[in-house]
Amino acid sequence: MPSPKIVVLAGSIRVGSINEKLAAAAARALSDAGADVSHISLRDYPLPLYDADLQAREGIPAPARALVDLFLEHRGAFVASPEYNASFSPLLKNAFDWMSRVNVAGLPPLPAFKTKVFALGAASNGALGGLRGLTQLRAMMELGLGALVLPEMVAVGNAPEAFSADGALVNPRAAGFLEAVVARLADHAERLA
Repeated sequence: MPSPKIVVLAGSIRVGSINEKLAAAAARALSDAGADVSHISLRDYPLPLYDADLQAREGIPAPARALVDLFLEHRGAFVASPEYNASFSPLLKNAFDWMSRVNVAGLPPLPAFKTKVFALGAASNGALGGLRGLTQLRAMMELGLGALVLPEMVAVGNAPEAFSADGALVNPRAAGFLEAVVARLADHAERLA
């Protein structure tokens, strides 16, 4: 059976982003678990702020269509999202809002979300590790986008000290939990293939 294809992204494009570090750690762990990983940056998919009038005038921006096409090539996704004011990043929300507007002939609505399994993670300076933002992201993805989201969420607290120079999680418990979550993601994605 072919390796499950899984896309990995962070909801931050800031230089030195701790959530990009988490995404990179997840991508490595997924590769170690036998997945075929596509680690992307939303920087490569620039999108205007979602505006229904803009959509009516100009249609769906090409980067939104490209993201949907990419997601459709994969059976799973790991999303690392920073916490912004007890919610998730506006960059991620905007990307998902545009993606939700893309229809694909022959597929049901929201094909980028309803056809795969997701795992969520966050890294934060605080002790809760972005957990408050993850609960908001989970609700939006499940209720708004119809996505299947694994119940376990990776929350890495005190993130500036959480990663080694080579990008690995230094806390064995956090590293083990990340490995368990991505192994479960790879397993569920393989069953969807």
